[in-house]
Amino acid sequence: MSNLAEMPTRRTTMRALLLGERIETAGLERSDVLSKVPLAFRAGENGVVALFRYGVAVMVGMSPLEEDEVIGRLDARIISPFRIREEETVQIEVAPDKEDQVAPSGIICVKALTTDHILLIADALATSVILAHDEKSVAAVFDVIQPIARVLAEQGRPPGGRRAILKHIGNALLVQHRISGLVAVAEKPDVLWERPDLERFYGRLEDEYELKERADVLTRKLTVISDSAKAFADIIDTERSARLELIIVVLIVVEIVIGGLQLLMH
Repeated sequence: MSNLAEMPTRRTTMRALLLGERIETAGLERSDVLSKVPLAFRAGENGVVALFRYGVAVMVGMSPLEEDEVIGRLDARIISPFRIREEETVQIEVAPDKEDQVAPSGIICVKALTTDHILLIADALATSVILAHDEKSVAAVFDVIQPIARVLAEQGRPPGGRRAILKHIGNALLVQHRISGLVAVAEKPDVLWERPDLERFYGRLEDEYELKERADVLTRKLTVISDSAKAFADIIDTERSARLELIIVVLIVVEIVIGGLQLLMH
């Protein structure tokens, strides 16, 4: 993979923005792209943009005006844009005399800011941003599920009736469907297949942003959400079965009464 010339400044900024559910990248391919997955190309005076299909745009070495211009051009390609955009920013220091590492201050140090380094950092930053968004989505579902579970434990029946429970089940399943498989945190970025020597550097990025740990916690919470949805669905089925049984018993009693009255009349 081609290298990007070292930035004119010794320190540069990389920013990741979650713009929407997806970014439609088809048709943006050019002959001078730096990468196809994710789609990365030069922008601004000395900057680079990396676009991830799950809705994240990562920009490095660009001024705020240049970033706004890029985002404005992407507006028509953003599917289900978010009103509040999750974002994360990091400083990258180009230091030829230092090893590729993440400093205790959070600054990422690299010997040379190559295209491969940019793509790896962008991948870690994009994953961190989407995980942050998903963590908030899961937390919102838990805020709904916990009161229902508490009332169910105290009163023996869920609050709100059947329609409210179905609404909660639907919200839980939507979150689970969106998050499951959206970002494959366990999968290595494509860059590492060509640059295995950078695996150690990417491992440090994973540790810095706790990508695997956060993904594991999300997976466990999704399991709880799924189990809760199934439990609520079972409660609905049980209540419906009980009502049907009651209706059948009432009909049988009515039929017996009517039959008895007919016998008495004869």
